[in-house]
Order: sequence, then structure tokens, then C-alpha cells
Amino acid sequence: MPESAFEDLSARARRILVALITEYVDTGEPVGSRVLSKKYGLDLSAASIRNVLADLEDAGLLAQPHTSAGRVPTDRAFRYFIDALLQLRPLATGDRQALRARFADVKKGDDLLRSSGKILSDLTGGVAVVLAPRPETRTLRQLRFIPTRPGELLSVIVFSDGHVENAYLPFEGAVTEADLARVHELLADVIDGRTLSAVRDLCERRLADEQVRLDSLRHRAFELGKRAAGAPGKAEVLIEGQSRLLERPELADVERLRELVLALDDRRLLVTLLDRTVEAEQLRVVVGHELGELGRGALGAVAAPYSDGGRVAGAIAVLDVMRMDYSKVMPVVTATASEMTAAIDRARRDGDEG
Repeated sequence: MPESAFEDLSARARRILVALITEYVDTGEPVGSRVLSKKYGLDLSAASIRNVLADLEDAGLLAQPHTSAGRVPTDRAFRYFIDALLQLRPLATGDRQALRARFADVKKGDDLLRSSGKILSDLTGGVAVVLAPRPETRTLRQLRFIPTRPGELLSVIVFSDGHVENAYLPFEGAVTEADLARVHELLADVIDGRTLSAVRDLCERRLADEQVRLDSLRHRAFELGKRAAGAPGKAEVLIEGQSRLLERPELADVERLRELVLALDDRRLLVTLLDRTVEAEQLRVVVGHELGELGRGALGAVAAPYSDGGRVAGAIAVLDVMRMDYSKVMPVVTATASEMTAAIDRARRDGDEG
């Protein structure tokens, strides 16, 4: 159906479509003309409503699961509903305060991304998905090496948002505490505030310098820095509340639920969804078959980016059955992403002051 056809809907058709989508979101059941006539004050006979419903079905906005059943909105109807009829409202003051209180309860040292996902899942009742910043894009605050056993060092990377990553590095030869202190001093001048990929590139350039090659300790420092920075990391996706899909009547069919669980296990599909939100740098709502293989037309997603140091770093989303209440979910996702950004900034300030 062409986009222009949406604009051609009559006022009556729009009212009936909105009423049907509202009822379907509330019940999850096919909606008939009698329900619309009785509950939504349309001032139309059931026969007139049936005629409009038939027209909407011909337009690809409604479907009828069974000949004797009512109708359900298609993903095209939800797209029209979202784009043409919904305006993003700010989160109510009380709800915003409750959200901030939940983030204030996240303790220092807790996994902020996972905590954010749990908060969002609790507030929306859907599955929360969080795309973590790729390691190579995150700024560093500190890098330390700790001897563990002969032939091995533990690298400890502290990112500016407080996140810590450790890795064991094979190491040939002996190293003294004094040597490591000097290594840390040399690296401190080039690490703070740079991203992991920038640190890796810088260490490579220093290693190519003739003077560094002649200075064994400086060469060792930048070699260790390069190895600790490592290769670009893979995108990490965190999922919270996946079991909530079991509560949805639309997914009572075991085979359909199995397909959805397998789709959620395919991190590639989730990364694609959230990467596009990062690229767009704004709230995105994707419904039904717009999600591609993810959900096989049965799901909707509301996703928003969050930032680190003024740059978009990742995204957080709610996945649920397509009939989720977008008017409620959209402001919650937007506000959660905003609170994540604020929490990341606080963690950086606390680290700088520490």
C-alpha cells in the first residue's frame, strides 16, 4: 500500500482504525464491529462499521484470522498509527521521578547497562535489549599491569564510565615492580581520555619510532599498551526480561514461541536493530516485518540511543508483541536512555574526582 494512501483515509476510517488498534492493544483479541460500536462512541451502526472495516482490510491495514472472527491490525496499521496518530509525550513528572529513583539505587560498581535493562523491562513489561558501547569506542581512564605468575601479566583497563575489563597477557622475561611503575607512568601520558582504538594506534606509531626501539623500557611499555588495547571488540548485547514473552497470549503456540526465542538468541539481528538506532541518533519504532527475521512479523521494537561524553555510544530498546502500548512505551524508553546518559556522566565525574 503506498504511503500516500494513508493520507487518503477518511476521518471516519481513521476513528475506527484508532478504536480498533486501541481495543486490540488492550485485549490482544480480534475486534468485531459490535465491540467498536458499543465501547467507542462512534455513533455508527454495526453494519456501517463493518463496511469500513472491510475497506481497511482491502487497504492492507487489517486482517481477519478466521472468517467468523473480528479483525486485527497489521504491521502497516501500527506503522500508520505510530507515524500519523501518536505524538511523543514527555514522561509524566511522577513517573520520571520514579525512574530517577531507580537509577539512583544503582550502586557504584554495579553493571550500569544490565541494571538499565532490568529497570526498563520492569517499567514496560517487555524484553529490554541493551547494545553496549564497542570497547574500541570507549574512552580510557587508566591501564595497569599486575604480575600473576611467571610468563603472565594481568592487564586491567578502567574506562571513563567506571567499567573495568581484565585480560591475561603472556609475557616473556622478568619484570620488576620498578619497571611496571615506569611503564604505568609512560602510558598514563597517552591513555587518559583516548579511546581504546586510539590508544592502540598511538602505541603502534610509538613502536615504529627509532628512539623507542632503542629504549627497551619504553618499547616494552608501548608493546604492552598495544596488546592490552587488543583487536576491536565485538558488539555486546544484553537482554533482560526474556521470560516475559511467555505471558503473551499471541505466543501461546509452542512452535512460534520457540522461533522467537531462537531469534532473540541471534545477536546479529539484535545488533543490526540497535546499530541503526545509533546511526539515526534518535528514537526509532520498528514494527512487524520491518524487523526482518527478528520475530517473524510478530514483534515491535522501540529503541533510543544513549551517549557517553557527548557522543552516541549505544542503544537501549524494548521488544514486545506488536500490540504493545507505544504511547506509553516510547516516553519510557526515551527517558531511560536519558537517565543512562546522565548515569554514565556521573560515573565519569566520580572517577575524575577520585
